[in-house]
Amino acid sequence: MTFYTAKGDDGTTGLLGEGRVPKYHARMEAIGALDEASAALGLARAQCTAHPTPPILLETQRDLYKLMAEVAATPENAARFHFIDSSRVEWLEQQTDEISTLIEMPKEFILPGDTLGGAALSMARAIIRRAERRVVSLFDEEEVSNPDLQRYLNRLSSLCFVLEILENQNAGRKTSLAKP
Repeated sequence: MTFYTAKGDDGTTGLLGEGRVPKYHARMEAIGALDEASAALGLARAQCTAHPTPPILLETQRDLYKLMAEVAATPENAARFHFIDSSRVEWLEQQTDEISTLIEMPKEFILPGDTLGGAALSMARAIIRRAERRVVSLFDEEEVSNPDLQRYLNRLSSLCFVLEILENQNAGRKTSLAKP
């Protein structure tokens, strides 16, 4: 068994369905950003110590895996890979609301780096926002049709923000503000 196919040596990659697209195609840029977001969430999950954080991040990574599949699906196969819906967006909102009750919200912009877990969550949040921009672009270009994909990513970045503050507080560190 080999771990390579060499099918992409021509600069194209397959979709979930018929056809191939260039590796630089907007759909592949979105999938790449989503893959990076999942990896960043995994790094955060490995470093976070606040009790609710790792299981929440694991569930979001599983959601991102399914979200990537929907983005990778051709229009005729998209319904088969449709998983992210308003209930998943609501789950993120619920998690964010619950975490918000546990933290003291800063009154100014914050700087990442007060704890390893918090810094990893900040990096994940920034990557998720890039993935969101890529998915919004696909939606505007009618490459994907599920508006809950962009809503999910928007809420996920908010969840990462409150989890970052929770991680800092859990470690006994005050979150650094952009202005002294």
